[in-house]
Amino acid sequence: MKITTVGIDLAKNVFQVHGVDERGKAVLRKPLKREQVASFFATLPPCLIGMEACGSAHHWARKLEAFGHTVKLMAPQFVKPYVKTNKNDAADAEAICEAVGRPNMRFVPIKNGEQQAILAMHRARQGFVKARTAQANQIRGLLAEYGIIIPQGIGHIAKRLPDILEDGENGLPGAFRQLLQRLGDHLKELDRQVGELEVQIQVWHRENKASKKLAQIPGIGPITASALVASVGDAKSFENGRQLSAWLGLVPKQHSSGGKQWLLGISKHGDTYLRTLLIHGARAVIRVAERKASYAQSWLAQLIGRRNKNVAAVALANKNARIVWALLAYERDYQPGYEPSAA
Repeated sequence: MKITTVGIDLAKNVFQVHGVDERGKAVLRKPLKREQVASFFATLPPCLIGMEACGSAHHWARKLEAFGHTVKLMAPQFVKPYVKTNKNDAADAEAICEAVGRPNMRFVPIKNGEQQAILAMHRARQGFVKARTAQANQIRGLLAEYGIIIPQGIGHIAKRLPDILEDGENGLPGAFRQLLQRLGDHLKELDRQVGELEVQIQVWHRENKASKKLAQIPGIGPITASALVASVGDAKSFENGRQLSAWLGLVPKQHSSGGKQWLLGISKHGDTYLRTLLIHGARAVIRVAERKASYAQSWLAQLIGRRNKNVAAVALANKNARIVWALLAYERDYQPGYEPSAA
Protein backbone atom coordinates (compact mmCIF):
# COMPACT_ATOMS: atom_id res chain seq x y z
CA MET A 1 0.00 0.00 0.00
CA LYS A 2 1.70 3.19 -1.21
CA ILE A 3 -0.14 6.43 -0.50
CA THR A 4 0.47 9.03 -3.22
CA THR A 5 -2.13 11.72 -2.44
CA VAL A 6 -3.63 12.82 0.87
CA GLY A 7 -6.41 15.26 1.66
CA ILE A 8 -6.61 16.82 5.10
CA ASP A 9 -9.70 18.50 6.50
CA LEU A 10 -8.24 20.96 9.01
CA ALA A 11 -9.92 21.59 12.34
CA LYS A 12 -9.17 22.81 15.85
CA ASN A 13 -8.84 19.42 17.54
CA VAL A 14 -9.72 16.47 15.25
CA PHE A 15 -8.33 16.37 11.69
CA GLN A 16 -9.82 14.03 9.08
CA VAL A 17 -7.34 12.40 6.66
CA HIS A 18 -8.16 10.72 3.33
CA GLY A 19 -5.45 9.02 1.24
CA VAL A 20 -5.40 7.27 -2.13
CA ASP A 21 -2.82 5.19 -4.03
CA GLU A 22 -1.49 5.72 -7.57
CA ARG A 23 -4.68 4.21 -9.06
CA GLY A 24 -6.94 6.55 -7.09
CA LYS A 25 -8.22 3.83 -4.74
CA ALA A 26 -8.92 4.97 -1.19
CA VAL A 27 -6.47 3.29 1.18
CA LEU A 28 -6.61 5.67 4.17
CA ARG A 29 -9.57 7.11 6.05
CA LYS A 30 -8.59 8.20 9.50
CA PRO A 31 -9.32 10.92 12.07
CA LEU A 32 -6.28 12.33 13.86
CA LYS A 33 -6.12 14.38 17.01
CA ARG A 34 -4.11 17.56 16.79
CA GLU A 35 -1.14 16.18 18.71
CA GLN A 36 -1.02 13.09 16.44
CA VAL A 37 -0.78 14.92 13.11
CA ALA A 38 2.94 15.74 13.15
CA SER A 39 4.07 12.26 14.25
CA PHE A 40 1.78 10.56 11.68
CA PHE A 41 3.08 12.51 8.68
CA ALA A 42 6.68 12.39 9.89
CA THR A 43 6.65 8.60 9.35
CA LEU A 44 4.59 8.69 6.12
CA PRO A 45 6.59 8.44 2.85
CA PRO A 46 6.69 11.71 0.88
CA CYS A 47 3.45 12.32 -1.01
CA LEU A 48 1.17 15.07 -2.33
CA ILE A 49 -0.93 16.68 0.41
CA GLY A 50 -3.90 18.95 -0.23
CA MET A 51 -5.55 21.31 2.25
CA GLU A 52 -8.04 24.14 2.12
CA ALA A 53 -6.55 27.62 2.58
CA CYS A 54 -8.23 28.34 5.90
CA GLY A 55 -7.16 29.04 9.48
CA SER A 56 -3.75 27.50 10.40
CA ALA A 57 -3.33 26.13 6.84
CA HIS A 58 -0.02 27.94 6.21
CA HIS A 59 1.36 26.72 9.55
CA TRP A 60 0.59 23.09 8.74
CA ALA A 61 1.82 23.50 5.16
CA ARG A 62 5.23 24.67 6.37
CA LYS A 63 5.36 21.91 8.97
CA LEU A 64 4.47 19.12 6.54
CA GLU A 65 6.87 20.42 3.88
CA ALA A 66 9.64 20.09 6.47
CA PHE A 67 8.86 16.34 6.52
CA GLY A 68 9.49 16.14 2.74
CA HIS A 69 5.88 16.23 1.54
CA THR A 70 4.56 18.38 -1.33
CA VAL A 71 1.78 20.55 0.08
CA LYS A 72 -0.83 22.41 -1.99
CA LEU A 73 -3.39 24.86 -0.63
CA MET A 74 -6.69 25.52 -2.40
CA ALA A 75 -9.46 28.05 -1.94
CA PRO A 76 -12.48 26.38 -0.24
CA GLN A 77 -14.86 27.44 -3.05
CA PHE A 78 -12.79 25.41 -5.53
CA VAL A 79 -13.05 22.29 -3.35
CA LYS A 80 -16.78 22.42 -2.67
CA PRO A 81 -17.87 21.07 -6.12
CA TYR A 82 -16.01 17.81 -5.38
CA VAL A 83 -18.15 17.03 -2.30
CA LYS A 84 -20.42 14.27 -3.58
CA THR A 85 -22.57 13.59 -0.48
CA ASN A 86 -23.81 15.50 2.52
CA LYS A 87 -21.19 17.64 4.18
CA ASN A 88 -19.12 15.97 6.89
CA ASP A 89 -15.44 15.77 7.77
CA ALA A 90 -14.83 12.51 5.88
CA ALA A 91 -16.56 13.80 2.74
CA ASP A 92 -14.62 17.05 2.93
CA ALA A 93 -11.28 15.25 3.24
CA GLU A 94 -12.16 13.04 0.26
CA ALA A 95 -13.13 16.09 -1.81
CA ILE A 96 -9.84 17.81 -0.93
CA CYS A 97 -7.91 14.69 -1.91
CA GLU A 98 -9.68 14.56 -5.26
CA ALA A 99 -9.40 18.30 -5.96
CA VAL A 100 -5.65 18.54 -5.28
CA GLY A 101 -4.97 16.01 -8.07
CA ARG A 102 -6.81 17.98 -10.76
CA PRO A 103 -4.38 19.31 -13.40
CA ASN A 104 -6.26 22.61 -13.80
CA MET A 105 -6.70 23.35 -10.10
CA ARG A 106 -5.61 26.78 -8.84
CA PHE A 107 -3.47 26.82 -5.73
CA VAL A 108 -2.73 29.39 -3.03
CA PRO A 109 0.97 30.23 -2.48
CA ILE A 110 2.22 29.13 0.93
CA LYS A 111 3.31 32.06 3.11
CA ASN A 112 6.36 31.95 5.35
CA GLY A 113 6.40 33.15 8.94
CA GLU A 114 7.72 36.62 8.07
CA GLN A 115 4.97 37.21 5.52
CA GLN A 116 2.31 36.21 8.01
CA ALA A 117 3.82 38.51 10.64
CA ILE A 118 3.70 41.61 8.43
CA LEU A 119 0.17 40.71 7.28
CA ALA A 120 -0.85 40.42 10.94
CA MET A 121 0.39 43.99 11.45
CA HIS A 122 -1.69 45.13 8.48
CA ARG A 123 -4.80 43.39 9.81
CA ALA A 124 -4.29 44.87 13.28
CA ARG A 125 -3.78 48.34 11.80
CA GLN A 126 -6.89 47.94 9.67
CA GLY A 127 -8.88 47.02 12.79
CA PHE A 128 -7.60 50.05 14.70
CA VAL A 129 -8.41 52.35 11.75
CA LYS A 130 -11.95 50.99 11.61
CA ALA A 131 -12.38 51.40 15.37
CA ARG A 132 -10.95 54.94 15.19
CA THR A 133 -13.44 55.91 12.48
CA ALA A 134 -16.32 54.43 14.47
CA GLN A 135 -15.23 56.27 17.61
CA ALA A 136 -14.97 59.58 15.75
CA ASN A 137 -18.42 59.11 14.26
CA GLN A 138 -19.85 58.30 17.69
CA ILE A 139 -18.42 61.50 19.20
CA ARG A 140 -19.73 63.55 16.29
CA GLY A 141 -23.21 61.98 16.60
CA LEU A 142 -23.44 62.49 20.37
CA LEU A 143 -22.46 66.15 20.06
CA ALA A 144 -25.03 66.66 17.31
CA GLU A 145 -27.75 65.72 19.82
CA TYR A 146 -26.77 68.86 21.76
CA GLY A 147 -26.69 71.05 18.67
CA ILE A 148 -22.89 71.01 18.27
CA ILE A 149 -21.92 70.10 14.71
CA ILE A 150 -18.37 69.04 13.87
CA PRO A 151 -17.36 68.66 10.18
CA GLN A 152 -16.33 65.26 8.90
CA GLY A 153 -12.74 64.27 9.47
CA ILE A 154 -10.91 63.02 12.55
CA GLY A 155 -8.69 66.12 12.53
CA HIS A 156 -11.67 68.39 13.20
CA ILE A 157 -12.61 66.39 16.30
CA ALA A 158 -9.08 66.59 17.71
CA LYS A 159 -9.04 70.37 17.19
CA ARG A 160 -12.51 71.25 18.46
CA LEU A 161 -13.08 68.77 21.29
CA PRO A 162 -10.81 70.54 23.85
CA ASP A 163 -12.61 73.87 23.23
CA ILE A 164 -16.02 72.20 23.55
CA LEU A 165 -15.05 70.65 26.89
CA GLU A 166 -13.76 73.98 28.24
CA ASP A 167 -16.74 76.02 27.06
CA GLY A 168 -19.00 76.43 30.08
CA GLU A 169 -21.81 78.13 28.16
CA ASN A 170 -22.65 75.40 25.64
CA GLY A 171 -25.16 73.74 27.97
CA LEU A 172 -23.46 70.32 28.21
CA PRO A 173 -24.16 68.43 31.48
CA GLY A 174 -21.21 67.49 33.66
CA ALA A 175 -21.75 63.74 33.18
CA PHE A 176 -21.73 64.21 29.41
CA ARG A 177 -18.50 66.23 29.57
CA GLN A 178 -16.85 63.38 31.47
CA LEU A 179 -18.08 60.94 28.83
CA LEU A 180 -16.69 63.12 26.03
CA GLN A 181 -13.34 63.27 27.79
CA ARG A 182 -13.28 59.47 28.03
CA LEU A 183 -14.23 59.02 24.38
CA GLY A 184 -11.66 61.62 23.30
CA ASP A 185 -8.90 59.82 25.23
CA HIS A 186 -9.95 56.55 23.60
CA LEU A 187 -9.78 58.19 20.16
CA LYS A 188 -6.26 59.44 20.90
CA GLU A 189 -5.19 55.95 22.02
CA LEU A 190 -6.54 54.38 18.83
CA ASP A 191 -4.72 57.00 16.77
CA ARG A 192 -1.50 56.28 18.67
CA GLN A 193 -1.83 52.53 18.00
CA VAL A 194 -2.34 53.18 14.27
CA GLY A 195 0.73 55.41 14.17
CA GLU A 196 2.96 52.89 15.97
CA LEU A 197 1.91 50.05 13.66
CA GLU A 198 2.55 52.23 10.61
CA VAL A 199 6.06 52.90 11.90
CA GLN A 200 6.71 49.16 12.30
CA ILE A 201 5.40 48.47 8.79
CA GLN A 202 7.61 51.20 7.33
CA VAL A 203 10.66 49.79 9.15
CA TRP A 204 9.98 46.39 7.58
CA HIS A 205 9.42 48.08 4.21
CA ARG A 206 12.82 49.83 4.30
CA GLU A 207 14.56 46.51 5.03
CA ASN A 208 12.79 44.58 2.25
CA LYS A 209 14.22 44.94 -1.26
CA ALA A 210 11.06 43.86 -3.09
CA SER A 211 8.85 46.21 -1.09
CA LYS A 212 11.10 49.19 -1.80
CA LYS A 213 11.03 48.27 -5.49
CA LEU A 214 7.22 48.35 -5.61
CA ALA A 215 7.08 51.69 -3.79
CA GLN A 216 8.68 53.31 -6.86
CA ILE A 217 5.41 52.82 -8.77
CA PRO A 218 3.18 55.94 -8.67
CA GLY A 219 0.17 55.17 -6.49
CA ILE A 220 1.94 52.58 -4.34
CA GLY A 221 3.49 53.59 -1.03
CA PRO A 222 5.10 51.67 1.86
CA ILE A 223 1.77 50.39 3.22
CA THR A 224 0.54 49.06 -0.14
CA ALA A 225 3.96 47.74 -1.18
CA SER A 226 4.53 45.79 2.03
CA ALA A 227 1.00 44.33 1.92
CA LEU A 228 1.49 43.23 -1.71
CA VAL A 229 4.86 41.59 -1.07
CA ALA A 230 3.55 39.73 1.98
CA SER A 231 0.33 38.61 0.25
CA VAL A 232 1.58 37.73 -3.23
CA GLY A 233 4.69 35.83 -2.11
CA ASP A 234 6.16 34.18 -5.20
CA ALA A 235 4.85 36.17 -8.17
CA LYS A 236 5.87 33.35 -10.52
CA SER A 237 2.94 31.33 -9.22
CA PHE A 238 0.87 33.60 -11.52
CA GLU A 239 1.37 33.06 -15.25
CA ASN A 240 1.06 36.75 -16.12
CA GLY A 241 0.07 40.13 -14.77
CA ARG A 242 -3.58 39.68 -15.70
CA GLN A 243 -3.83 36.65 -13.42
CA LEU A 244 -2.57 38.76 -10.53
CA SER A 245 -5.05 41.55 -11.25
CA ALA A 246 -7.82 38.94 -11.57
CA TRP A 247 -6.72 37.46 -8.23
CA LEU A 248 -7.20 40.93 -6.74
CA GLY A 249 -10.65 41.30 -8.32
CA LEU A 250 -9.68 44.20 -10.62
CA VAL A 251 -10.82 42.65 -13.93
CA PRO A 252 -14.36 42.63 -15.39
CA LYS A 253 -16.76 39.94 -14.24
CA GLN A 254 -18.02 37.79 -17.10
CA HIS A 255 -21.50 36.41 -17.69
CA SER A 256 -20.97 35.01 -21.19
CA SER A 257 -22.86 32.26 -22.99
CA GLY A 258 -23.58 31.09 -26.52
CA GLY A 259 -20.50 32.79 -27.92
CA LYS A 260 -21.67 36.20 -26.69
CA GLN A 261 -19.35 38.10 -24.40
CA TRP A 262 -20.99 39.98 -21.52
CA LEU A 263 -18.58 41.97 -19.34
CA LEU A 264 -19.91 43.49 -16.12
CA GLY A 265 -18.24 45.52 -13.38
CA ILE A 266 -15.08 44.34 -11.64
CA SER A 267 -15.36 40.90 -10.07
CA LYS A 268 -14.25 42.05 -6.56
CA HIS A 269 -12.71 38.64 -5.96
CA GLY A 270 -9.72 38.21 -3.71
CA ASP A 271 -8.42 40.44 -0.94
CA THR A 272 -10.60 43.51 -0.39
CA TYR A 273 -7.84 45.22 1.61
CA LEU A 274 -5.27 45.04 -1.21
CA ARG A 275 -7.79 46.10 -3.83
CA THR A 276 -8.83 49.09 -1.72
CA LEU A 277 -5.22 50.21 -1.22
CA LEU A 278 -4.50 50.02 -4.96
CA ILE A 279 -7.63 51.97 -5.91
CA HIS A 280 -7.04 54.68 -3.29
CA GLY A 281 -3.46 55.00 -4.55
CA ALA A 282 -4.73 55.35 -8.11
CA ARG A 283 -7.10 58.13 -7.04
CA ALA A 284 -4.16 59.99 -5.50
CA VAL A 285 -2.22 59.65 -8.77
CA ILE A 286 -5.15 61.11 -10.72
CA ARG A 287 -5.38 64.13 -8.41
CA VAL A 288 -1.66 64.87 -8.75
CA ALA A 289 -1.47 64.14 -12.49
CA GLU A 290 -4.18 66.67 -13.34
CA ARG A 291 -1.89 69.49 -12.14
CA LYS A 292 1.06 68.49 -14.35
CA ALA A 293 1.75 69.74 -17.87
CA SER A 294 2.47 66.24 -19.18
CA TYR A 295 -1.03 65.08 -18.20
CA ALA A 296 -2.84 66.45 -21.27
CA GLN A 297 -1.58 63.86 -23.79
CA SER A 298 -1.19 60.94 -21.39
CA TRP A 299 -3.01 57.62 -21.43
CA LEU A 300 -4.71 58.55 -18.17
CA ALA A 301 -6.07 61.84 -19.56
CA GLN A 302 -7.48 60.09 -22.61
CA LEU A 303 -9.16 57.51 -20.38
CA ILE A 304 -10.73 60.16 -18.13
CA GLY A 305 -11.96 61.93 -21.27
CA ARG A 306 -13.98 58.81 -22.16
CA ARG A 307 -15.01 57.55 -18.70
CA ASN A 308 -15.50 58.95 -15.21
CA LYS A 309 -12.70 59.17 -12.67
CA ASN A 310 -13.81 56.16 -10.64
CA VAL A 311 -13.52 53.91 -13.69
CA ALA A 312 -10.14 55.47 -14.49
CA ALA A 313 -8.95 54.82 -10.92
CA VAL A 314 -9.84 51.12 -11.19
CA ALA A 315 -8.17 50.89 -14.61
CA LEU A 316 -5.00 52.48 -13.21
CA ALA A 317 -5.08 50.11 -10.21
CA ASN A 318 -5.37 47.21 -12.66
CA LYS A 319 -2.38 48.53 -14.61
CA ASN A 320 -0.34 48.95 -11.41
CA ALA A 321 -1.15 45.37 -10.38
CA ARG A 322 0.26 44.12 -13.69
CA ILE A 323 3.38 46.24 -13.20
CA VAL A 324 3.76 44.76 -9.72
CA TRP A 325 3.73 41.25 -11.20
CA ALA A 326 6.33 42.19 -13.82
CA LEU A 327 8.69 43.71 -11.26
CA LEU A 328 8.41 40.76 -8.87
CA ALA A 329 8.42 37.97 -11.46
CA TYR A 330 11.33 39.32 -13.52
CA GLU A 331 13.15 41.01 -10.60
CA ARG A 332 13.30 44.36 -12.38
CA ASP A 333 13.27 47.95 -11.16
CA TYR A 334 10.47 50.31 -12.09
CA GLN A 335 11.12 52.36 -15.23
CA PRO A 336 8.64 55.18 -16.04
CA GLY A 337 7.44 54.98 -19.63
CA TYR A 338 8.85 51.46 -20.13
CA GLU A 339 7.70 49.73 -23.31
CA PRO A 340 8.37 46.01 -23.85
CA SER A 341 10.50 45.20 -26.88
CA ALA A 342 8.82 43.47 -29.81
CA ALA A 343 9.32 39.72 -29.97
